[in-house]
Formats: sequence, structure tokens, C-alpha cells
Amino acid sequence: MNAQNLAQRAYSQTGRTTKTARGTEYELIARTTHRIKAAAEAGPLSYPKLVEALSDNQKLWTLLAADVADKDNALPQELRARIFYLAEFVQQHTNKVLMKKGRITPLLEINAAILRGLSGRRSAQ
Repeated sequence: MNAQNLAQRAYSQTGRTTKTARGTEYELIARTTHRIKAAAEAGPLSYPKLVEALSDNQKLWTLLAADVADKDNALPQELRARIFYLAEFVQQHTNKVLMKKGRITPLLEINAAILRGLSGRRSAQ
């Protein structure tokens, strides 16, 4: 194998692994949402996995809230405020779900809406 082939392989691998912040956010939210849904659908024996996935979702939303609260965040102020509000809702509603006083559906719907926004897709409303 010559130097040109080695360089081409190295750069092509780097190109595949380079991600945008938006892509990383999408991937994390999608993965967490999938884990929540899978654990919920698996039934009562998967409750520990559900708790773990919900905890990870709360951590993710805490990070999103901190990011939009940063004065240097480039998002429009109104969007930042909405994301911050959603983060507060996710925290409170997750606690209700864990106390078996709330349903998981709103959390899944919020994450799905954020995923649509990150991907540039609009909802069919």
C-alpha cells in the first residue's frame, strides 16, 4: 500500500467520525429516547433500566438548560426560553413518572419534537 492510499484511508475515516454539535445532540437524545421507550415497553422487570434511562434523560436536559442559559448561546432568546422551560418540565414530570403518578408519553413526545427540530423536519400539524 502506498502513501496516497494510506492518506486517503486516514482522511476518509476522519470524515466519517466528524460530527457537528447538532448531530451529537440528536444522537444523544435519540439514543436516550429509544432506551426509555424500550424499557417502558419491556414491562415491570425492566424498571431498573427505565429508571436509568430516565435519569440519563434528566441529565441530558440539565445540560441543555445550562447551555441555553449561557449568555453566549447563539440561539434566539425566545427559543432558549422555550428549551429552558421544557427542561424544567422534563425534570418535574420525570419525578412524577418515577413516583408512578405520571405517564412516560409526554417525555417521549418532547424528545421527539426536539429530534424533529434538530433534523430540520416539521411536525404534520
